[in-house]
Amino acid sequence: MPPLARAHLRPSVLLAPLLLGHSLLHFGLALVIGLTPDEALHALSALHPDWSYLDHPPLIGWLQWPLVALGASEGWLRLLPQIFWVLSAGLIYDVARRLHRLLVPAFVTADAAGWWAVLAYSLAPLLHLLGIGLLPDSLLMLCTAALLWQSLRLLDVYVVQRRAEWLLLGVIVGLAGLSQYTALLVVLPALAALFSRHGAALLRHSGPWLAALLALLLVAPVLAWNMQHDWVALRQPLQALITSPWEPGRLLTFLLAQALLYPLLLLGLFGLRHGVLGGLELDRSLAWLLAMCALPLAVLALLAGSNTSLTLWTAPAWAVLAPFAGLGLAALWASGRRTLIWQLGAWQAVAIALLYLLMLLAGPPWLASEEPDRSNAFSELYGWQEAGLRAQQLAREHSIPRLAVQHRSLATRLAWYARPLPVYVLAPDANQIALWNGLLRRHYSAIVLDWSQQAYELPVGEGLFERCELGDSWDVQHAGRVVSRFRLYRCYGWGGQPAPRRLDAS
Repeated sequence: MPPLARAHLRPSVLLAPLLLGHSLLHFGLALVIGLTPDEALHALSALHPDWSYLDHPPLIGWLQWPLVALGASEGWLRLLPQIFWVLSAGLIYDVARRLHRLLVPAFVTADAAGWWAVLAYSLAPLLHLLGIGLLPDSLLMLCTAALLWQSLRLLDVYVVQRRAEWLLLGVIVGLAGLSQYTALLVVLPALAALFSRHGAALLRHSGPWLAALLALLLVAPVLAWNMQHDWVALRQPLQALITSPWEPGRLLTFLLAQALLYPLLLLGLFGLRHGVLGGLELDRSLAWLLAMCALPLAVLALLAGSNTSLTLWTAPAWAVLAPFAGLGLAALWASGRRTLIWQLGAWQAVAIALLYLLMLLAGPPWLASEEPDRSNAFSELYGWQEAGLRAQQLAREHSIPRLAVQHRSLATRLAWYARPLPVYVLAPDANQIALWNGLLRRHYSAIVLDWSQQAYELPVGEGLFERCELGDSWDVQHAGRVVSRFRLYRCYGWGGQPAPRRLDAS
């Protein structure tokens, strides 16, 4: 009998090998692929400890600071997201069991509900990216699962009277605020759930006030940093939202991507409504907890129309849905409705396998083998460590102690792999690298990196460099084909008027 068919008999036995297997896959991939631009930025944050940062709150930098200070490799840095992914799964499992005790669905055990919740979570392809690379969403997903777990416990009339439980809630909310700015979208529904269950009487107890004070103290560094920097971390995305045109096509693409990436969780929501609740509504407080999924999805979907949100940002919201969906999937499985579960589960398992394979092969194997394909998003996982080493060598040979790129996304990996050489961004927009290193001074020289997958015209001309000379050029080969091409230029006499001109992507 296949494992899924035995899941309702021995779910607790199957849980450990499921999580162990995924963890080993995460660990293996973490050792062979390079850092993404965001990962490199967050690792650099550990080299520049601060109260907060332009692109993200400070927790991700603080957590990596001990490892970076000890000179840990990228593989060791990536142990953190693997741990957070497993801890999130454990919280999802326990929340599903607690929901089972509240809803008591027929023919479904608490262990089965937990098993299906974790299985649906582990079969979501994009969530695996948060188990490989450390991103703010890796932290927020764990904090969101912890917030759901603690809020569900505080619905109990006895637990809510314990001051220590409220202090724990305050710590979780504070850590969520230190993880990602979108934490507010999950905190508000959690608070609404508690007030829905206990009413205004909560305000007469010291626990909620202590929790609020503790959470505020924890996020105070973020507020202080933003005040010091004229709220640039909020102004910049708000300005992008205002100036970007809203297009329905982007919204539809976003919704389609979510439906294709998380169909098993959506099926579990259907099973919850019809297999567990029998078409009835959830208790109001539980409905507010479920809104910890609905509110972020709704807001991020609207922002997607103006191209100011990313598909991966919804990951914490889907982690909230997983325990609810676990009950629904368990109920559908117990009632014999298994064909669609098998089909959707198989689709997502294949999608995960393809994702892993494409990461290992640096993109689809049928792409051109002798020239880089600019549409290949997986090419960015390879070649940057060599680029950093070659840039260092060229800088030493020609006594040019600084590097430059024409976009901030090119700067982070170069700055990480070529450290401690400073990297300058030759672009007028605000970015974290510029906050650390400042702007390239007029008349300075620099080693300028050009990358085929994000190529720009050579920055030579009025207001730019006086001249640039090719210093090094090489192809990055992986799995028998060229996946990208790097060039390093020796550029002299910076004019101080950046004007990056992206080459046609076609």
